[in-house]
Amino acid sequence: MNSRTCVKICGITRPEDAAEAARLGVDAIGLVFYEKSPRNVSLGQARAACESLSGFVTVVSLFLNPEAALVEKVLSELPVDLIQFHGKETADFCRSFGRPYIKSLGMAEGVDLASQARHYSDARGLLLDSHETGAAGGTGKTFNWDAIPAEYRSSVILAGGLKPANVAQAIRTVRPYAVDLSSGVEAAPGIKDAALMAQLMKEIKQVDCELSE
Repeated sequence: MNSRTCVKICGITRPEDAAEAARLGVDAIGLVFYEKSPRNVSLGQARAACESLSGFVTVVSLFLNPEAALVEKVLSELPVDLIQFHGKETADFCRSFGRPYIKSLGMAEGVDLASQARHYSDARGLLLDSHETGAAGGTGKTFNWDAIPAEYRSSVILAGGLKPANVAQAIRTVRPYAVDLSSGVEAAPGIKDAALMAQLMKEIKQVDCELSE
């Protein structure tokens, strides 16, 4: 198993939330570039969030079935480290920007994770969420973690309905490479709650210590 569970906080819209996430020790923040999302950010908002970061925090830009021009504009104007594709993007499209990417997959009934993993074989990682593949974001609900094949558990990014109250259980069950949260640490859509983020990091550190013994 991984000795430490990596953490991404997605849907950051405010520089103060990005700064607090970095201070608490998250590994990555996610910036959403999808107009229909309540967490959608302008380039100005995203730039302010990036400028507030310290340390070695990875900046992830999230897109859902975007036009190539939008992706290229974001990449040209922001210090993006990793792209996250959340829709029905083909593997060829994902790799066409010459940047590392992760691919989100909705763990709906009938999803063949092994086939998808082969299809996106050059992805930096697969993010498993509770949405239907290609749908507009997650549902804020968990999915059946037992449906994740054992051979993929240590390498996936686990999302979908995670929050401080259930993240330890999720890590005990799946033992993923990383967890990804958005609504589970919010006071309102796009507005992160510092106390919830702090509680999240506390829970993750405790369960990591427990599992390493």
